[in-house]
Amino acid sequence: MRPEEIIHRLQPTIEVITDRFFQWRRRAATAGLCLLAGWVGYHVVFGANGTMVYSQKIAEHRSLNKEILQLKDENGRLAHQVDALRNDPKAIEKEAREQLRYARPGEIIYTLPQSTVASGTVTAQKR
Repeated sequence: MRPEEIIHRLQPTIEVITDRFFQWRRRAATAGLCLLAGWVGYHVVFGANGTMVYSQKIAEHRSLNKEILQLKDENGRLAHQVDALRNDPKAIEKEAREQLRYARPGEIIYTLPQSTVASGTVTAQKR
């Protein structure tokens, strides 16, 4: 047999083999791209900088901003109170009367003892 005849006889087999190879290559490429897309999707959602972490950071940012606003308000109130205690004699007198229990001449201060029984735990006792 001549080489041309051998090639002519093997031609259908070679075509079948190349067709199967290209089909296998196409399937492998499709599977590889699907795996890559799945991996990228997983990291977009659950990765270190994914949407889950991003939404948690947004919630934390909002709560911290709310806390900052509350602390600024409290800071403003305390600054006003400090200013009043430095400059306003009525504020000084009020604090002295409330915290130190000072009284003006002729006044009587009544103090009530603090309750030793916790609220909600009162029990009857037999004598």
